[in-house]
Parts: sequence; C-alpha cells; structure tokens
Amino acid sequence: MAEQLFTNTHIISWLQYFSENTDLDLEHVKLLDITKKNKNIIPTVEAHRCVLVFTEAGHKDIFYRMYSAGLGDCTVIYNEGSEPAGEIKQDKLSDMIDRGINASAGMLILNPNARSTFKFGMDNSVFTPGSVRYVGSEIRAVILSKMQIEEGKNICVISGESIVIEAGILNGDGTIIAVEYNSNDRSALEDNVDRFGLHNVKIVDHVDENVFKDLPVPDVTMLVASASMEQEMKYMLSVNPEMEFVIYTLDFVTAAGMPALCRSLGMADPEIIQISVSKLGRKNNFENQPAPWIITCRGGK
Repeated sequence: MAEQLFTNTHIISWLQYFSENTDLDLEHVKLLDITKKNKNIIPTVEAHRCVLVFTEAGHKDIFYRMYSAGLGDCTVIYNEGSEPAGEIKQDKLSDMIDRGINASAGMLILNPNARSTFKFGMDNSVFTPGSVRYVGSEIRAVILSKMQIEEGKNICVISGESIVIEAGILNGDGTIIAVEYNSNDRSALEDNVDRFGLHNVKIVDHVDENVFKDLPVPDVTMLVASASMEQEMKYMLSVNPEMEFVIYTLDFVTAAGMPALCRSLGMADPEIIQISVSKLGRKNNFENQPAPWIITCRGGK
C-alpha cells in the first residue's frame, strides 16, 4: 500500500490549526485530499461552502483553473510552508491565479456561492463544443438517475460524452471509464474533462481484455446502442456477471429486440421506457425533441 502523505494525525493537526486561527465553524467542513487518486477539487468546491484541501507541491495552475471554472469569489485561507503553524493568510481566489502550490499543506477554501444540490442534467451550453452532439439535459438527467450513481461506484460509459462528465462530477471516489471509438469525439471529451477538472475519468478507444485489464471492474455500464452493442455487453458480463446496464437508443427495432437479447445473454427481461420532451419555441409552439428509449437490465438474474 502506498504511503499516505496526509495521515489522520496530519489532518487533525490542520483542523486544530484552522480552529485556533479562524472564527469558522468547522463542524461541516468537507475534507478533500487531492494527493489521492480520483479526487476532483473543482466540483467539490462548487458544492461545499467550506472545503479543507490537502495537496502536495507542484500544482502550478491550481488557482487559475479554479478561477476559470467560475470560483474567483472563493476565499482561500492558508499559511506559508508545509506545517500547520505560523501566520495565517487570507486572500480572494481571484487574486491568487498567478500562484501555485510549492509545499504539501492544507488550505481552507470558502465558497459563498456553493450550490446545495448536485449538478444533474447540466445545460449543453456548458460543454466544450466539438464533434459531439450532446443528448438533451432532461434526457441525461433520467439516464443518470437510472444509473443510480453513488460514491465509489465504478462506471463504464460507451459513446456517452456528457454522461461521462456528469458521472465524474457526481462520483468523486469511483472511476469513470469512457470508451470513445471516434478520435474527434475523444478529443472533445478530453477538452471537457480538462474544463471540469476531473481526475477520475479514464478515456480508452475500445472494449477488450487488453484495454480493461488494468482498469477497475465497472459496476454499471451505460452505452449508446450500436452494431457492437451485443459484443460490448457480452464482454462486460464476462468481467462482472452482475453488471447493470443502461442503454440509450432512438431506434424502435433495437428497443423492441432488447428482451430477446437479454434472454440470450442470460438476463431477465429489461425495463424499457420512452421519454418525450417538448419545448416551447419562439413562435409559442411546442417543438418535440428526439424521443429515445432507455433500457435498464442487469446480469445475474
């Protein structure tokens, strides 16, 4: 097991230091050790009013990236050096964008504009424009709900770029394996991963044993139906016989054929729903959006 940079003793000493040198109520502080894998600082600060961040030296653009994500109004409380001692300092994050982290240490980040709810069904305008045609935010919210995302759950998403981003934000302790066959789509996804500061997303270009051998075993797979869907499902069941699947398709024939496909793979009949979304247009007419079928099924039944 790798040696922890910040042990329980270190964490307690930093909490004691900030308790003695600030008038903050630390009862509800969120602890975030970004020296560990899969830890995302930007989504965490967005969702919490007070975050105690533990970080190692070497993050040269950490404050600039947070500022670019819209967190410039946050306040950073810190000291110089790597020990919880000495003079305490306090600055607006927007005034620290030219600074980096030059020593392993703890720092408090206060976000007066923290949201109290998850980002769920984010508007498509927040994603990097590129080759990807993103699914509507309302449909994405339903898909994420069907995936039953929780902390620590490992997820595979096949050709679902915006699903990858939201799943990565919602699930800080788990790994999101993103399969993108198209190089342009992979590039767009990489841009979005960078934009949202996600460290728990692993991007691969296909599904097979060699690619997945060093990756965590997924608990759930979300995929967009395609000609390779059956092959993908067979492989996922081989690595996890109790795999949960959430499948998106706009094709009625594919949706209608899912019960037979599930039975052939040793699964019970799936749940199949169709979602229809209409939006009021400029001429006061309701415009129908694409109405996909969402299929959920699980192995081991």
